[in-house]
Amino acid sequence: MGEFIMEESILILGIETSCDETAASVVENGMLIRSNVVASQIKSHKRFGGVVPEIASRHHVEQITLVCEAALEEAHVTWEEIDGIAVTEGPGLVGALLVGISAAKTLAFAHSLPLIPVNHMAGHIYANRFIKEFTFPLVSLVVSGGHTEIIHMPEHGRFELIGETRDDAAGEAFDKVARVLGLPYPGGPEIDRLAREKEEPSPLNFPRAWLEEGSYDFSFSGLKSAVINAVHNAEQKGEHLDQADVAASFQESVIEVLVTKTMGAVQQYQAKQLLVAGGVAANGGLRHAITKAAEEAGIELVIPPIQLCTDNAAMIAAAGTIDYLQGKRANMGLNAQPGLELVNI
Repeated sequence: MGEFIMEESILILGIETSCDETAASVVENGMLIRSNVVASQIKSHKRFGGVVPEIASRHHVEQITLVCEAALEEAHVTWEEIDGIAVTEGPGLVGALLVGISAAKTLAFAHSLPLIPVNHMAGHIYANRFIKEFTFPLVSLVVSGGHTEIIHMPEHGRFELIGETRDDAAGEAFDKVARVLGLPYPGGPEIDRLAREKEEPSPLNFPRAWLEEGSYDFSFSGLKSAVINAVHNAEQKGEHLDQADVAASFQESVIEVLVTKTMGAVQQYQAKQLLVAGGVAANGGLRHAITKAAEEAGIELVIPPIQLCTDNAAMIAAAGTIDYLQGKRANMGLNAQPGLELVNI
């Protein structure tokens, strides 16, 4: 089941509304993007320093029809040519998910098309298939604002969770540290920028949480607290910690743990390919470190371009294509699953 042989072209419309991006995309055979339309809400949430669920849902309602129409137009296809509609079922913000699911159900009913529920995290993993066909068994590091996981895949559509965060996700820790440093939202890219501009090694040394021996789980809560305490203690003494020093040391701590545990999993599971997925996969420091580690280990590494690391609908259509070929379907009772997990092995 490593590869699917398709006698004719399969076109899947993907719909993604799990957080603050309203997106629709047409993908051919799970590997060719015909269109990928994203309506971003960053400006609306920026003044609040984070995503406001009610505002996100309202924007999705305003944009969902427009992005779906734009996706078909950009792909130069009609509804008669679409083979199925893939939509994010979860995880995500429940109100935001419901907008996309309601639209997908309506369109599937109106055009008599199969409705395909997709796990958002599977979507992030399958964004890599636009770059290179998967080679199994593989290991994927999935790092985003809400998730930090190491996934083992023995074949298409099968996921084994072998490591996850026990508290804060990596992206969540980035955003919280950025807020303490007074950096604008979204904070992750700002920390990465500061860390990469730093030419000299940071004099700060923040802790790494390795947990018990042999564990592929993560913990970033202690690191986040250590950074916050260091900043507050300096302020109380009337001292000033350089933003770049804090950003560089914090990022280095996160990346060392992510890369070390991921490479351990690659070795244990004898993976033939390593994938990196999720919004934090856009982090320049992580991309550099894991590229170097993969080269030293002689493992093939696949990382999507930055625009496919963040939330988009092409990745949902890519994962949905596999689900479509495997016969996975939903009925009109499909509901949002905000806490949906990626475990099915």
